[in-house]
Amino acid sequence: MASHKKSALRKQREAFESGFGGMDDVFAREERHQEAMKVERAVALRHKSCESKNRYATHAEAEDAIASCAAYGRTGLHSYRCSYCKGWHLTSHPQQ
Repeated sequence: MASHKKSALRKQREAFESGFGGMDDVFAREERHQEAMKVERAVALRHKSCESKNRYATHAEAEDAIASCAAYGRTGLHSYRCSYCKGWHLTSHPQQ
C-alpha cells in the first residue's frame, strides 16, 4: 500500500522526474534533433537540385542540350542557373 505522506509523494515524484534527466535535457535534445533535421534537409535539397544533375558551364551549352533532347523526342525542358554551383542545369518544371 502506497504512503499518502507529502514527503513520500515528493520522493516518488523526484524519483520519477529524475528518470527524464530534467526538462532542460528534453529541450536541448529537441533542439539538437531540429538542427540535425535542418542540415539533413539542406544536404538532400543540394543533392536533388545540383549534385545529381548534369552541369553545363554556359547557358548556351544548356540550350544545346535541350535542343539535342528535343531531337530525340524529349520536350518541355528548361534551363536554370544553379545557386549552388553557379552552373546551368536542366529541369522539366515550368519556368517561373
